[in-house]
Amino acid sequence: MRITLNGTPRDTAAATLAEALAEARLTGRIATALNGRFVPAALRETTPLGDGDAIEALAPMQGG
Repeated sequence: MRITLNGTPRDTAAATLAEALAEARLTGRIATALNGRFVPAALRETTPLGDGDAIEALAPMQGG
């Protein structure tokens, strides 16, 4: 299926948000949104993906 990850279209065989993140090697402390809606880390394993979905994955930033 075709998804968009951080603004970049890509093909994936991932069935869940967690699988797509692992496939893209996006691990560690990140915040995720699927189609503009926040997805908590605890729900990524059970959040299904569909063709055309848009994922945003952001790492926390610290400033000073």
